[in-house]
Amino acid sequence: MIRVLIADDHHVVRRGLMVFLKTQKDIEVVGEAKNGIEAVELAESLQPDIILMDLVMPELDGIGATKRITEKFPNMPVLMLTSFSDRDHVVPAMEAGAVGYQLKDIEPDDLVITIRQIMNGERIVHPTVTDQLEQNVAEQESLAHNRHPLTPREQDVLAELTKGKSNREIASSLFVTEKTVKTHISNIFTKLEVQDRTQAALYAVKHGLTEGSGVQ
Repeated sequence: MIRVLIADDHHVVRRGLMVFLKTQKDIEVVGEAKNGIEAVELAESLQPDIILMDLVMPELDGIGATKRITEKFPNMPVLMLTSFSDRDHVVPAMEAGAVGYQLKDIEPDDLVITIRQIMNGERIVHPTVTDQLEQNVAEQESLAHNRHPLTPREQDVLAELTKGKSNREIASSLFVTEKTVKTHISNIFTKLEVQDRTQAALYAVKHGLTEGSGVQ
């Protein structure tokens, strides 16, 4: 039996879920919580196999409840079941530890399928939510890439370094002193969080920084 805890501040929603889930031979609803505090308390006392968690609830919202539950019981899956599909709700919910995110307009049979899939170790999210998460990941990668932006001149030095040139050759190519090149290389190592020229060159190739800025 899959033991389910339902957390939602709307009685009608909880009752509807309970009535339908009780028709499933392999699912048992073991408790209901009308706010996040109750959800955390019942999660500890009932030890359900899975929690259906609403997002917006009084006293403690679904995100806060999910974070507390997953921190204490990392193997207790939480499925967000909500009306919100915007990133301001989706991303914090998943970061809090939810392993699934479905909208309340989901067909009952599909909800049962989702519950069973999660119990099999899968992460299931609504297609709309998937788009939001992919966009968030892309933005995070972009931020990470630009976390230590190089100046145009540092990009030029890095591009020359990637070609295997010595400090003297780089200085000659860019019409600067070797001392200036050494300073730029030191700054590059710090900003890119690398230890040597090889690591810097690999970073440059990976992130498309091998052409330099063209500054003279």
